Amino acid sequence: MVKTSVTKESIFLGKFTQEELDHIIHEASTINDVGKRIDFLSRLFLDLDYSESTLIGSINVPEVFALNFEGVDCYTYIDYVEAMRLSSSFSEFKVNLRKVRYKSGMVAFENRNHFFTDWREFNADFVKDITEEIGTQKAIRAQKMINEKEDGTFFLPGIHPVQREITYVPSNAIDESVFNKLETGDYVGIYSEVQGLDVSHVGIIIKDRNDIYLRHASSLKEYRKVVDQDFKNYIIGKPGIIVFRPKDLENLSGRSH
Repeated sequence: MVKTSVTKESIFLGKFTQEELDHIIHEASTINDVGKRIDFLSRLFLDLDYSESTLIGSINVPEVFALNFEGVDCYTYIDYVEAMRLSSSFSEFKVNLRKVRYKSGMVAFENRNHFFTDWREFNADFVKDITEEIGTQKAIRAQKMINEKEDGTFFLPGIHPVQREITYVPSNAIDESVFNKLETGDYVGIYSEVQGLDVSHVGIIIKDRNDIYLRHASSLKEYRKVVDQDFKNYIIGKPGIIVFRPKDLENLSGRSH
């Protein structure tokens, strides 16, 4: 375990050493297929404990750049995987994690991407919203004031609410044609019907021949860790899904992979 705790950084590497992570990230960078690379990297976290509140910062507490591999929640999990897949070394991973987690890579609570659709708005260089593409005429568009509760208060004090159009595919409309369009490495958000929220949970699609899984950090009592669950069963009874697809590395501006 390596810990650096100054005013701006807090780093816990858990079971890994920095040298091991550097080797893993470099090895992953040689995998050209985006989905296979994300599968390889996300698999490293399987069975890792679910842990809330590993990030440091609020409207009253100065933001700290936090990296914690001792436990993840559903959001930090995809943060780490996406930043790793953009990198070829541990040092580059730290730089990319700032870019994935914060608007313009500037570490501050108000700049943090708190909501899944923040990725669509601020990480468009890395991912593309393909929800309407895979849902076609089944997709539904909803207008939401993100971060504002029904009573007018905020989910996250200090973060200004924003009006946002959200497209999702309702679960009762997800058929084999939708499943077939999903790809390994797609980031999926479970649409929330709660006023002020875009999604209730996020994870990664993993396809293995005829099987399709949601790889995610589950908070459920029977898991409380990163697991693979049958996606078709998982979404039964859920309101719907939002899907972001990672872009090919060679198409990313400023990237040489």
